[in-house]
Amino acid sequence: MPNGDPTYSRGQINKAGRILSSSGYPEEAAPGYPEEKITWALKVLDYWRALHSYPMQVFYMRLKTVAKKIDKHALTSQRLKRVYSILAKLRRPYHGRKPTMELYQMQDIGGCRAVLSNVKLAKKLARDYYIKGELKHKLVGRKDYIDQPKEDGYRGIHLIYKYNSDKENKKKYNGMLVEVQIRSKLQHLWATAVETTGLFTRYALKSSEGSPEWLEFFKLVSSAFARIEKYPIVPDTPRNERELYLKIAHMEQSLKVIDKMRGWSHALRIFREQTTKKGEVRFFLLELDIDSKKLTIRTYTKKEEQKALDEYAVLENKYRGRKEYDVVLVGVAAAHDLENAYPNYYADTNEFLEHLTKITRKYN
Repeated sequence: MPNGDPTYSRGQINKAGRILSSSGYPEEAAPGYPEEKITWALKVLDYWRALHSYPMQVFYMRLKTVAKKIDKHALTSQRLKRVYSILAKLRRPYHGRKPTMELYQMQDIGGCRAVLSNVKLAKKLARDYYIKGELKHKLVGRKDYIDQPKEDGYRGIHLIYKYNSDKENKKKYNGMLVEVQIRSKLQHLWATAVETTGLFTRYALKSSEGSPEWLEFFKLVSSAFARIEKYPIVPDTPRNERELYLKIAHMEQSLKVIDKMRGWSHALRIFREQTTKKGEVRFFLLELDIDSKKLTIRTYTKKEEQKALDEYAVLENKYRGRKEYDVVLVGVAAAHDLENAYPNYYADTNEFLEHLTKITRKYN
């Protein structure tokens, strides 16, 4: 446990994580997990997650100050990792084997992010953020996914810090981990598009799970963006620009990426309006006719969840195998999570599509 904080031990925190990850919460309740056990585990998780708020704020304030000195257009944000995302990470297999992640050791429950205009400025921020002797906190991890992109196409720089303070009233936070993410604008546009697609396709694309076609598409686009920025491309993607761009254009047409993302962006605007007017709305059923660019959205309350699932199943069967239709059932909470994590979602989506359009047209 963090120094000086006796509320829950390290063992209790890890036990809560194991209960929630193995119980199937929140989708299903596995046998052997009574409600009181789940309730206790959630209480511990909520406490452990909330405890990261203060150290996260400390690192965020420095990030914001340093980023603005380097780039007046820098965008900064902070966030506590969503419960759903925490559980997904705890359940993730490790190199094909059983999950090994423990809740206590998770490095990104508290996270800060800075998006800078270009890679040169992003790298300068990564250098200037931590100056030896100026910060008493310890840098315990640094991953440069710009010089060495991840296999799924993710690019950016991650700095992991361990909080440390001599003040008596702050010692309870000592040892807590916070992740600082630094990206260029182009890298951030790519990440926003991946998150958006994950929401509407129900694929955990950022965890390299889901449709092989979507995973390959974003991997290729990341390489195209890396070429634009003149940095290393993603492993196992074409090194020849023409070959790379033509492959992206082919996949865009097959997946109907541009039309779908425009429809999803418009749908999110409607979601926001509907939830503002009708607080009881909990689900949206999205029916997008791509060829005629017609969007139909139906809303459902919490009590109508089964009706939403039934009507979703009917539409799925109706349009099965027809790529000109896109049918999705989205929860209000998930849509709000996307907008909270990516405050400039609408502008970023449009900018991503502008870059994608240029790529698809260059050799066609």
